[in-house]
Amino acid sequence: MLLLAACSGGSKQPDKPQPPQDLEKAAIERGLVRNPADTDVAGLYARDTDRICIVPDEELGYRIGAFVDYGDRITCSGSGRASRVGEALHIEFGEDGSCSFDAKYDGDKIAFPGALPDGCNKFCAKRASYAGLEVARLSESAAEAAAMRDANGKRLCGGAN
Repeated sequence: MLLLAACSGGSKQPDKPQPPQDLEKAAIERGLVRNPADTDVAGLYARDTDRICIVPDEELGYRIGAFVDYGDRITCSGSGRASRVGEALHIEFGEDGSCSFDAKYDGDKIAFPGALPDGCNKFCAKRASYAGLEVARLSESAAEAAAMRDANGKRLCGGAN
């Protein structure tokens, strides 16, 4: 009987430990966090007085505008084009490409990097900067995004002023 038990493989090998699941993936699976792959980036984003608008554009992919206002005319205001690859949002302000960078998009928030090309300074007055700008989605409406204006009344994502 002992011989039979020894040959039957009765001793169980310990299970291999499973790697911990990525918290973000687990939250997406449970519906706690929006899956960035399933959302369109178009819409209006804001935090305090900072604003970003993104609208679809057949030729450019997306038109983007960003406005930062620290008061006392310490502002940034610019528009350009954007394209999305997964969680990366490639942004180019202006026509010459000197303000070109990748921002992070998680389905609800857009976060600009902490260091930006020097070409982005021309869109800002005094000590203002786009560096580190982080905004959350206010609306998925392209019409609301197209209506966003800067402090001078310029529509950053829309057509005519």
